[in-house]
Amino acid sequence: MRSPKPSEQHLRGATFVVAGLLALLLVVTAAGVLARTGKGGTDAKVRPVWTWSPPMPHRRSYTASTEIGGKIYVAAGMVGNSGKPLDLFERFDARTGRWSSLTPLPHEFSAAAGARLGQTFFVIGGNSPEVDGRQMYAYDTRRGSWRTLTPLPAPRTNLAAVGLGGRIYAIGGLDPVNPVQTVYAYDVARESWSEVAPLPEAIHAMAATVFKGEIWVLGGRLKSQEILRRVWIYNPARNEWRAGPSMPKPMDLLGVVTVGNKIHAVLESKYFVYDGATRKWQRGPSLKVPRHALALYAVGGRLYAIGGCIVPQLEDSPAVETLRLSR
Repeated sequence: MRSPKPSEQHLRGATFVVAGLLALLLVVTAAGVLARTGKGGTDAKVRPVWTWSPPMPHRRSYTASTEIGGKIYVAAGMVGNSGKPLDLFERFDARTGRWSSLTPLPHEFSAAAGARLGQTFFVIGGNSPEVDGRQMYAYDTRRGSWRTLTPLPAPRTNLAAVGLGGRIYAIGGLDPVNPVQTVYAYDVARESWSEVAPLPEAIHAMAATVFKGEIWVLGGRLKSQEILRRVWIYNPARNEWRAGPSMPKPMDLLGVVTVGNKIHAVLESKYFVYDGATRKWQRGPSLKVPRHALALYAVGGRLYAIGGCIVPQLEDSPAVETLRLSR
């Protein structure tokens, strides 16, 4: 058989090149279609990711915090590398993306709990050489000043706190050595504490949030150092606790916030969302910087994960990450 003439070789080579380019174009086009659409041809949802917001002016963890009127207030805490407690008080305006330094707390301490009622931010418990662990302060966001309130009946640190129905609930924590079951309720109008139904178990380093008129306590740590998946729900009308839907993974020193019919829980690389409609937990995207002992709040359709201690370096961070919430 004769060899192809030079012109035939060129023609066949060109044909092969064109065929290869067409095949590559088809692959790229198909990949683009799959990236933009689902199997049924409808638009696929883009998976949300955490992005950066302006960092805190000072790096810290184990803070007391709350959200009032679209602004996030972060008080006290510690610099974990040195163990130094702080009296810092700063505010983040989610609308402008700016941080402001406010009047410091009367004392330096860390591992306190923060809660809100109306326009007032309450800071409860916490430890340092300057305080006895029973302290409670209130910051009126309209007046811009701190006020010392009736102390806790007993010292507490690493506790959780929420405001509900004219009361501030101080839940569990350390005494300050061992975890406790005790729950105290502060009547804001009467400026007095009383004891309500205790937790079913002694826990510290948990988180608490108000969901559908009840208090949900999520995760935490036992005296044995076991980290919990358990959720406990307190009904204030009946003064009773019951078991809730356990989280997918054990979590302590987590950030938790309620947004509508969902509860968001973030710790290091773990992010879970409880959907009140389906009564199930779902996984969300991980933070860019894994942290524990952080603050978590929602403003304007976004989550904000603030500060905390980085793992595995165990260094405090000023990082603020934000995530757009799906509708």
